Amino acid sequence: MPSSPNPPPAAPARQYRYYEFVMAAFVAVYLCSNLIGPAKAAQITLPGWGPMTFGAGVLFFPVSYIFGDILTEVYGYARARRVIWAGFAAMLFASAMAAIVVALPPAPGWVHQPAYEIAYGSTWRIVGASLCAFFCGEFVNAFILARMKIHSQGRHLWQRTIGSTIVGEGVDSLLFYPLAFWNAGLIPNALLPTVMLTQFVSKVGVEVLFTPLTYAVVSALKRAEHEDHYDVGTAFTPFSIRL
Repeated sequence: MPSSPNPPPAAPARQYRYYEFVMAAFVAVYLCSNLIGPAKAAQITLPGWGPMTFGAGVLFFPVSYIFGDILTEVYGYARARRVIWAGFAAMLFASAMAAIVVALPPAPGWVHQPAYEIAYGSTWRIVGASLCAFFCGEFVNAFILARMKIHSQGRHLWQRTIGSTIVGEGVDSLLFYPLAFWNAGLIPNALLPTVMLTQFVSKVGVEVLFTPLTYAVVSALKRAEHEDHYDVGTAFTPFSIRL
């Protein structure tokens, strides 16, 4: 009996010039938003508003959603999914290493241990809440943007970036603050809705403010990569890293 012919080799995966750089930027911003920003409460005075107090992490975290929008818009949901998993793994590793370093006995004469613990000694409840909120919020953001792109046939990018961020940031805020701070003694329960709303509005405001820059980056990447991905037939499960 003649042997069956060998199946044709699978086509090589598409290679991109800038995908890895966008991935690195996304992960770096996400790590900064969790390791640098949360340790400081900042206050600025807004004309016509007065003093406004906010966690410094609000300067970083919305930028990760902007990168998420760029990734999904240009490269598609599946490649954005890989980047979200990379950010999740990087944050888990960084949190574990921070806990180990903080727990190491300080050398005699080294007097900065209390400050180091304040800056890097997040409790595992806060870390867990951050990871859960990030995972759900980013995947919701990517899913909404990808589906809106198909529905709008690629028109009105600003509607997709802002609309997906409103839903994604909303999911993130609704999960993070109750999971991290409810009955924790750090923020009074009665103030949690106000804090959640303030942070949500601030993050969405950053997305709106950066919309012209998002347009410029998306347009430049689409031209450079010769790619404008539409997620027709995409499996939208978050529990995969396959392309």
